[in-house]
Amino acid sequence: MRTPKRLEPLVQEGLIDVVLHQLMSGKEATVYVVRCGQELRCAKVYKDANKRNFRQAALYQEGRKTKNSRQARAMEKGTRFGRKAQEEAWQNVEVDTLYRLAAAGVRVPRPYGFFQGVVLMELLTDAKGNAAPRLNDLVLDPERALAYHATLIRQVVRMLCAGVIHGDLSEYNVLVDRGGPVIIDLPQAVNAAGNNNAARLLQRDVDNITSYFSRYAPALASMQFGKEIWSHYERGALHDEIQLSGHVAANTRIPDVAAVMREIGDVRAEHEARLRYKTELEER
Repeated sequence: MRTPKRLEPLVQEGLIDVVLHQLMSGKEATVYVVRCGQELRCAKVYKDANKRNFRQAALYQEGRKTKNSRQARAMEKGTRFGRKAQEEAWQNVEVDTLYRLAAAGVRVPRPYGFFQGVVLMELLTDAKGNAAPRLNDLVLDPERALAYHATLIRQVVRMLCAGVIHGDLSEYNVLVDRGGPVIIDLPQAVNAAGNNNAARLLQRDVDNITSYFSRYAPALASMQFGKEIWSHYERGALHDEIQLSGHVAANTRIPDVAAVMREIGDVRAEHEARLRYKTELEER
């Protein structure tokens, strides 16, 4: 096929020998199969920000740090330079996260580098050597559904132990290669310790996956793996080999309403005292 414009610099630099064909196109990027020497790999080309339809980016960017203070100020002001820097940072997150998760033993595509808005990564294949299908394209029996669900829950736990939450995990962001499920699409990955939405996003990721597999294994529908995982994480008790039950003990503790009302009263009294003091200063 004709080399896409965005891949021409990589061909000129010798990073890609030949672009073979387009593999898929999603809301964030278009993926091509390319040949690099004797290997087949994927080239993920990010779409321009104004051509993407991924929403609520700010939800995922909370807690991300920018080392360059000039870039940080520009990103906060929303200048043209700031928007460009923010887009580059957004793209870099996926590559950094892939390296981080691969080192933690999470099943993600092996990354080979990031060049001018293009991520080169491993081409995942099935047992016949064909490009690995998405999870949502498969029809599963109950046993296979339970096995794949257990695998993905283990991957979510390993991700969280590495401080990462996918943030948009579903059957559309999982490929199934010859070894089983592999998690993909990570530019919106969340810093578990630095994002106030971390618990909610982790819960949503796990609920999405569990709900999907419950179509084939209905017993999963009543499981609460997301709450259980986060509960262990909050207590500092989460580890790679933890055994999960899918159940969370109900909180039977009666809330101390009187204590809450006293705290509200104290805050209100403090606020009113500050207002009075401010008024007195203005009248002097």
